[in-house]
Amino acid sequence: MAATELDAVADRLREELDLGEPFADPGVDAFGLRNAVFALGDCFLEVVSPVRPDTAAGRWIDRCGGDCGYMLMFQLDDVDAARERARLLGVRDVLALDLDDISESHLHPADMRGAIVSISEPKPPASWRWGGPNWDERSAPGELTGADVAVSDPAGVAERWGGVLGAEPSSAGIELRADPDEPGLTAIRLAGMGAREPLEVGGVRFEFEAGR
Repeated sequence: MAATELDAVADRLREELDLGEPFADPGVDAFGLRNAVFALGDCFLEVVSPVRPDTAAGRWIDRCGGDCGYMLMFQLDDVDAARERARLLGVRDVLALDLDDISESHLHPADMRGAIVSISEPKPPASWRWGGPNWDERSAPGELTGADVAVSDPAGVAERWGGVLGAEPSSAGIELRADPDEPGLTAIRLAGMGAREPLEVGGVRFEFEAGR
């Protein structure tokens, strides 16, 4: 998620979803950002906020007219294979890094559509560098089960995402919906938090699945 006021959105998420202490990654300063990363089960909710002008997140906020969904990060078994699939499809990357404990690429939203798509291969698979030290001890109960992404051409975007990821986006709980304005990531689905009404935080609708 991208927000103009990080603390306000992060505090609301923490209160509404009963999340643990977030991790503030000092490394995102290189991109002109602050962030808050919450662990939820074995997945994560991250909020980024620009602290300097002319950042990618700031331009995304301006395009969407305010706080909004921003990025979807997928864990893969073989990120190099996904990178090659992306290259063959003509998908550009905006960031590629290879560290001892994670390899990752962020793919250009103009090529992927709907969001910045990140493909990651953490090593070992149960680790997550960006969650911060001992993130598992701060993880809140619950499960991130899916998301809605609104684009003008759902079928074409599904084909492109599936071609890069090596699997249908729906297999990861991603629903691509038609909207000519292409607002992108509009909803996140959660389970294991009991039956409750949807709520909106930071321009994103949170929906709760019962019985899981």
